Amino acid sequence: MLTEENLEQTSKQGITKKDIENQLRIFEQGFPPLEIVEAATPANGIKILSDDEEARHVSIFENALSSGLNATKFVPASGAASRMFKDLYNYLETDEETDFIKTFIENIDNFAFYEQLKAITPDETPRKFIENLLSEEGLNYGKLPKGLLTFHKYKDKSRTPFEEHLVEAAAYCAGSKGIANIHFTISPEHKEGFDNLIKNVVPEYQKRFGIKFNISFSVQHKSTDTIAVDLNNKPFKDEDGSLVFRPGGHGALIQNLNELDSDIIFIKNIDNVVPDKQKHYNNRYKKALAGLLVSVRNKAFEYLEKLNKPEAENNAQLLKNVEDFLKKELHIYSDTALNTPADKLNFYKTLLNRPIRICGMVKNQGEPGGGPFLAKNPNGTVSLQIVEKAQIDMDNPQQVELLNKSTHFNPVDIICSTKNYKGQKFDLLKHTDPNTGFISVKSKSGKEMKALELPGLWNGAMSDWNTVFVEVPIETFNPVKTVIDLLRPEHQKS
Repeated sequence: MLTEENLEQTSKQGITKKDIENQLRIFEQGFPPLEIVEAATPANGIKILSDDEEARHVSIFENALSSGLNATKFVPASGAASRMFKDLYNYLETDEETDFIKTFIENIDNFAFYEQLKAITPDETPRKFIENLLSEEGLNYGKLPKGLLTFHKYKDKSRTPFEEHLVEAAAYCAGSKGIANIHFTISPEHKEGFDNLIKNVVPEYQKRFGIKFNISFSVQHKSTDTIAVDLNNKPFKDEDGSLVFRPGGHGALIQNLNELDSDIIFIKNIDNVVPDKQKHYNNRYKKALAGLLVSVRNKAFEYLEKLNKPEAENNAQLLKNVEDFLKKELHIYSDTALNTPADKLNFYKTLLNRPIRICGMVKNQGEPGGGPFLAKNPNGTVSLQIVEKAQIDMDNPQQVELLNKSTHFNPVDIICSTKNYKGQKFDLLKHTDPNTGFISVKSKSGKEMKALELPGLWNGAMSDWNTVFVEVPIETFNPVKTVIDLLRPEHQKS
C-alpha cells in the first residue's frame, strides 16, 4: 500500500514504517473500551478541602516556592480560534439572524475588542462588523489563536488570554529568584504574533510585578501526527499520491510536557482566564492544590527512601503504612496476590515511583468534558482516572449506569510533579496507555476519512500517574468556547 515516495514522506516527518503499521492495525481493530468501576465522588475519590486545610496547603506551597521550588505554568495554546465564531460564519453564509447573532450585535460594545473593531468599521452594519472581525483585512480573529484575541477590557487598556496567563504566573510561579516560568504550546505560524505581543507588553508587566518572565514556546511535534485512512482502513492519499497525516490531538503534547525541567508544573487551557477582580479566588486555589501536591510528593518520596533501604523488606509496619497511603490517599487498589514481604516491597516501589498529579474537579453543571472515575488499568490495579465518554462502552448498560452517576467533571486544572525522589525527570512517554486513543470521521476534498487521535493529555497520556482529585469551586472554571461566552459576568468584571 505504501510506495517508496510514501516511505520517504513519513521518514522526513519522523514517522517510522512500524508507526504506520501500528496505526493501521488500530484502525482495523479499534481501541478497547476503558472499564470504569465507579464514579469518583466526594464519598470515594474526590477530596474536599476545609478552610483550614486550604490555608495550610497555601502556606506549604508558598514556603516551598520561597525555598527554591521551581514552578512552571504550561498552557496549551495551539490552533486557531475559528470554532469560537462558528455561528458568525454561518450568518455570513446564510444571513440568518439567529438569537446568537442578535445577542452578539445587541451587546457588541461590551466586547473588549469593540474599540479596535469600530475603528475599522465605518459602515456599522451587523454584516460589516462580523466581516471585519473575522477577515484577514480586518482583525483576522477567524485565523488567530485564542491567546492573541482581546478578551478583557480594563480602564486603561484591554488584555489577551496570553497576558492574563502572565499575570497568573506572576502570582504563583515566581520563585525565590523572582523569575516566573511560563510555557505555551503554539502553532508555528502564530509564533510571530506571540513574539510581537511579548515585545509590546512584557516589559510593562515585569515592571508592575517586580519580576522577570521566562517565556518559552514549543510546537506539536510532526512525528506525533497520525495517518488518515479511508472508510476501508486503507491509507488516505491526496491526488498526487502522498499520504494524508493529521495532528494527533492534545495527547501529542505529552512530548512537549516531557521536555520541561521543573519541580512542579501547572496545566491550564489558554481560554480559562478571568479579569483581575476574579483572580484572587483562582490563584488561592492554585496555591492550595500546589501545596497539596508538595505534601503528597514529600510523603511518596519519604516512603520511597525508606523502601529502598536494605531493612525495608522486614519492616512490616512500613509496608502497612505504604499500603494505607496507596489506598487512602491515592485510591489505588489491587487484587494482585502479594504473598511475601518482597512481593509487597517491589509492588509498592513500582506504584509510588511514578509522576504525580493533583486534578481540580468541579461539580457537573452540564459542561462537556471528561469526568473523574475509578477505572481498571492494564497492570491489574484500579485507580483514579479522568475518563472521556468516548472511552466507555455505551452498549454496556452497567457502564452507562456508572457513567450517569458521575457528579463532577474535568476543567483541566492540573498540577504535576514529573521528577522522581532522586530529583531525576521521569520519561513521561513510558507512563501512558496507548490503548486509550480515539477514532473519528473527518472529510477532505469532499471525501470521508478516518482520523486517529492519540491518548488524551489528561486521559491516557497520564494513565500511569498517581492521581489525587480535589473539588474546586465552579467559579474557578471560566472557559471561552464561543464569542458570546465573553459576555458572561465573569469576563465582564474588570
